[in-house]
Amino acid sequence: MLQVGIYEQLITQLVSSRLDTNTFYVGDRALEQAEAALWLSRFLSRIFEYALGSVPTGNDQLQNQIELANQLLMWLKDRIQDDDFIEENLIHSQGKILTALYQLENPVAANLKQYVSDIFPLTGLSQSELFCGSNAGISLDTELKREILSADKIYWLVSFIKWAGIRIFRKELEEFTHSGRQLKVITTSYMGATDAKAVEFIASLPNTELKLSYNTQRERLHAKSYLFLRNTGFNTGYIGSSNLSHSALTSGLEWNLKITSQEIPHIIKKSLSTFETYWQSNEFEPFDGNIESKQKLKDALQQARGGADSQIRHYFDLKPFPHQQEILEQLTVERTLHQRYRNLVVAATGTGKTLISAFDFARFLKQKPDATFLFIAHREEILKQAQSAYRGVLRNSSFGEFWAGSIIPDHYRQLFVTIQTLNNQLPSLQLTTNYYDYIVIDEVHHIAAQSYRGVLDSFSPTILLGLTATPERHDGSDILDDFCGVIAAEIRLPEAINRRHLCPFQYFGIDDDTDLRNISWHQGRYDIAQLTNLYTHNQQRVNKIVQSLQDIVTNISGIRALAFCVSREHAEYMCKQFLLKGIRSDVLTSDNSNERYVKQQMIRSGEINVLFVVDIFNEGVDIPEVDTLLFLRPTESLTIFLQQLGRGLRLADDKECCTVLDFVGNSRPEYDFSQKFRALVGKTNRAISDEIKQSFPHAPLGCRIELSKRNQEMVLQNIRQATLNLNRLLGLIRQFPQHTHLPLTLANFLKIHPHIGLEDIYKRGCWTDLVDKATHRETTKQHQQLIRAFERAINTRLLGCDAANYLRFLMRLCQQHFEVPVDADPRMTLMCHYDFWQNAGPVAGFPSLAESLKALDLPVFRNELSDLITLLINRIHHEQSAMPLMNANPLQLHARYAREQILVGFGATTFEQRAPAREGVLELKDQNVELLFVTLNKSEKQFSPSTMYHDYAISERLFHWQSQNSARTDRGKGLSYIRHLESGKRIFLFVREQAKDEHNRTMGFVNFGEVEYVSHTGSQPMNITWRLKQPMPSFMWKQAAKLAID
Repeated sequence: MLQVGIYEQLITQLVSSRLDTNTFYVGDRALEQAEAALWLSRFLSRIFEYALGSVPTGNDQLQNQIELANQLLMWLKDRIQDDDFIEENLIHSQGKILTALYQLENPVAANLKQYVSDIFPLTGLSQSELFCGSNAGISLDTELKREILSADKIYWLVSFIKWAGIRIFRKELEEFTHSGRQLKVITTSYMGATDAKAVEFIASLPNTELKLSYNTQRERLHAKSYLFLRNTGFNTGYIGSSNLSHSALTSGLEWNLKITSQEIPHIIKKSLSTFETYWQSNEFEPFDGNIESKQKLKDALQQARGGADSQIRHYFDLKPFPHQQEILEQLTVERTLHQRYRNLVVAATGTGKTLISAFDFARFLKQKPDATFLFIAHREEILKQAQSAYRGVLRNSSFGEFWAGSIIPDHYRQLFVTIQTLNNQLPSLQLTTNYYDYIVIDEVHHIAAQSYRGVLDSFSPTILLGLTATPERHDGSDILDDFCGVIAAEIRLPEAINRRHLCPFQYFGIDDDTDLRNISWHQGRYDIAQLTNLYTHNQQRVNKIVQSLQDIVTNISGIRALAFCVSREHAEYMCKQFLLKGIRSDVLTSDNSNERYVKQQMIRSGEINVLFVVDIFNEGVDIPEVDTLLFLRPTESLTIFLQQLGRGLRLADDKECCTVLDFVGNSRPEYDFSQKFRALVGKTNRAISDEIKQSFPHAPLGCRIELSKRNQEMVLQNIRQATLNLNRLLGLIRQFPQHTHLPLTLANFLKIHPHIGLEDIYKRGCWTDLVDKATHRETTKQHQQLIRAFERAINTRLLGCDAANYLRFLMRLCQQHFEVPVDADPRMTLMCHYDFWQNAGPVAGFPSLAESLKALDLPVFRNELSDLITLLINRIHHEQSAMPLMNANPLQLHARYAREQILVGFGATTFEQRAPAREGVLELKDQNVELLFVTLNKSEKQFSPSTMYHDYAISERLFHWQSQNSARTDRGKGLSYIRHLESGKRIFLFVREQAKDEHNRTMGFVNFGEVEYVSHTGSQPMNITWRLKQPMPSFMWKQAAKLAID
């Protein structure tokens, strides 16, 4: 049905027959001969894409598609007068795409295959793409690096250039220009935003020309264009809002459209013509880097900066954001599922821990409106901020009294109190141990101190909530002992940066030419004395540190840096060396801790530029203005490393990013690089080695992680050596009795080796089988059969399933020796059968479901499964609930299941017959139900513009879904979607992030629940918007909301 409005499309015979000129005004124009080929080919392209996409699936689908395409070409051969053109364009039967052509004689690189892989843009050379700083996709700066390295000419047009922005591409631009290729840049001195150092650096590059507009009062250049020209004709460009600044290229809310000569050649041509027009204009003057041009630029920038003044303010929204909602949900699960009411929340300083606690208490207050409340902190300013936050969230301006110093509260029911005041008054308070319902302790890493112990011994609240950025104390105490042994919820560093609670970082891993492999390693760390000796007798390393600092930062005299040292001697040595080189520096260690405040003020004011501290003493160093961090020693503890990094990530006015220089030596194999970089990147469902090889394209918004080639190779080698292969795992199992007197079980093994995960173990085999091999235990034939069944079930089903009710059902089966309980859910029982045997009962050789399950009963496997299920349940952190009006269906909303488990849950699979599970949709006609299976990232490549935005979340309740190609609006499947409410059909949505996880296991689908039709666009395929009856789970928001920025 044609809609009223404007069009620009070819009129087909069908459209023509529906154009009623008696009822409608029909606008049209003649198809001109000059444009006919373009219009007709564009029209046919859609038809051909549909036809090729409709070729039946199967192992030979690709060959059949190529054959059909060639048949179409041969059909054209008989109808045009250019036989050669058709012959030259027949598609090779192997179905390959040419990606590179380089001379083997005098090659540009020793390994051409790797060279092409390193420079080829991840979004390709043919398709357009929009970069908008959203949750999904490739970061703009990562892609621009590859564009630089693969181009033959580069033309850039930007309003201003910042050094922090240009240094992102420093290595690539140097390599590009030194190879004889041409770079042209146009910019301005507008608003004094340009950094002179950045302009001078560009002008110093060979084969480079730069032009500047100083007439910014009249000519204000706002255009931002990055053009990359290639001799092959595969030109690309980026047009949008990003200048050459760090924030604009990384974390800013900027839109930049990638254009290609293959897809929209007229835009590339127009961009190039416009650039050339500007280049020839007298408004833009050459900058050659001589004294005169430098002075002119300096004067222009100073003049432009005269009136520039800006204030940055940050406001809290009193409605939880998705990431805050996820934390609150995790706290709920801790209490309802795990029955743990002493909860620890870990979040970096500045991420809004207090607000999250206020939201959590607001929930508690709804359940108990008269709840008593106590908030404890060690500083008055923290209490005042907390009181303000709670009053805002609760919308109660009189909530809670302040108790500190000489202020005395009227009552004790709702208090914000300092730990010092509370301890002083504790003996005289006549309050019962259960007086307070809800207690919050801020900066709870102090909890081991005697002052806090008195409070904890005096009160036993319903809920104890601890807040900290540092769950690991330096005195060896474990604060987890007071919080059920677990971290209840955590705002990880990448998430905090993405949410803009912390400023982004630029991390430079620098090879300091030291060899740490011979330094002794004790209890998970290097020997401090040996490290100190190595570092304090190494002038070459000092020179390397200073030179690197000069190369990377804009101006050493303008930085505010913390430098983390291995010992007091090392800190004093480095401070002395920096002072000798004219860098204003000082030391803060336990020996002069009384000067803490003075030293902090000195670096805050810029009186000194570098403050050297020892990592064991960095807890009290809190200076938001710090914009540079120097890691002058290896930090073995991931927690301490993240805490130190957090010291430079506090938000502050005029602070664009934090520059991090990590001086990395040739490390021992025990040193864990993978955990460090995984913590910096965050969750990506990709192996960290792939992130390293591709220069961390999924770093947090605005962040960059740079490793030199040598460093990258060293880190990858370290990760390879640390990889848990089968032999190493068997060795650890054999050595287990040497570390503990605990019995050798899966749970105990993981307790002794906390850095080994379940996936790491089951990647190498079933736990029972691994123990058999390690201990040379003799086994029976039945034992061997069960090994295969258990290994298959755990790897393909259980590790990808987090449904609490199903896992508890499996635990009950273990406890009852796989005797099916009388009140057992029949579909969960059947689910268990298919998880382990993965075939219909008769095919698997079982006459009944009861016999199928009983065959699993062997003590050693029961023990393993019990341990496994306990561990799986313990890592459930989100709420699950029954699906409304689905009494016979045991599947839980927001739980993750394998596809086959879902089919059992809906009754599509029975004991006698297994349902097909290949298609993305499954219609159960007897139930009038349809299941939609969505994979958000459909391509096996990391990024695919052609499929990336087929399916995504629009909001927490709206989901955009693209149907199969055959779905059309006027009949069949497509029409049934539009009218499903009228026909009573129920549609359910199941979503997963990608087909395989970082361990190469098939991912399960998260149950988004029932959906209803809202609207659609297009046909064959249709783009349908569904409304979820329940909001989607918060933990899926970032992956599903590809176009969102939060």
